[in-house]
Amino acid sequence: MQPESLDLTILGIETSCDETGVALYCTRRGLLAHTLHSQVALHARYGGVVPELASRDHVRHLLPLILKTLDEARITRKELNAIAYTAGPGLAGALLVGASLAQSAAYALRIPALGIHHLEAHLLSPLLTTPRPTFPFIALLVSGGHSQLMRVGGIDDYTLLGETLDDAAGEAFDKTAKLLGLGYPGGPALERLALQGRAGRFRLPRPMLNSADLNMSFSGLKTAVLTEYRSRSMSDADKADLAAEFQEAVAEVLASKALAAVEASDTRQLVVAGGVGANRRIRAVLDTRATPRGIAVAYPPLEFCTDNGAMVAFAAALRLGTSGKASCGAGPGSFSVRPRWDLEQAGTLAAL
Repeated sequence: MQPESLDLTILGIETSCDETGVALYCTRRGLLAHTLHSQVALHARYGGVVPELASRDHVRHLLPLILKTLDEARITRKELNAIAYTAGPGLAGALLVGASLAQSAAYALRIPALGIHHLEAHLLSPLLTTPRPTFPFIALLVSGGHSQLMRVGGIDDYTLLGETLDDAAGEAFDKTAKLLGLGYPGGPALERLALQGRAGRFRLPRPMLNSADLNMSFSGLKTAVLTEYRSRSMSDADKADLAAEFQEAVAEVLASKALAAVEASDTRQLVVAGGVGANRRIRAVLDTRATPRGIAVAYPPLEFCTDNGAMVAFAAALRLGTSGKASCGAGPGSFSVRPRWDLEQAGTLAAL
């Protein structure tokens, strides 16, 4: 069953880490409104996310964002049919903020509350684009904590094809940026610096590029950057060239693995999701290599690459469309969150 076959308005809440996201998605009209509060300025002084501060900031901003989103969409709370929230994986305290508010509001409004898997929401977010990719497709999920290749046959039909054996691509970006003295968050800062540099002047490894599987590794690449950095006194131009070479190495590995996964599959569609998917160089390398092979690559809009409420509401719409009813979730007092949660178990949310 397609989500459009039901006429539902869903409030989506995302509080898994350091961004508070809220959105309203209608199964008939699409995305109605979305708002986002970023905690970048809050955590910048510490060079990374401080979990306790993240949780407190979600408490301060979540309810005002919900009211703002409802107002922008001109939707009253009585018109809501369900509330979806990120139940995991993520920071336990941050997840509990969204879960407790969602469950409480759903109980007061006498509507269902759905716990959504964070990675599933990212993985499905490119389906917010037009034209919408169709099942099945291969998904490259790249973020600060995850680098995975999945075959997606439909909701709850996820097969892991390959993943990083150590650091995720986003984690390698952040650590390399910190080494080069760049600001937080490191990924966007390194991408900006790389635009000023020239890849190829330094020669960094492409880990596991020619391995016989679809797994990846980025820890050794990070170490190679450290070795080059310590081998000389780095000028600004040197740092830019090193950043450009690092970015090129990551792009080559991700593109090679992702396209190999498609070539070995029953589909010619590749979907890219997660924060690292916003990197323009990685997108360019993927597009350049995919087009001659007849592979279609879909990305979420840049605003939906990082954590957001729209992907949570949309994932809930797809789940409700599949089940044909809004009956997921647990009653008040019986819910929990899952800081660790395998994507293959995303369908177990009813047990929360």
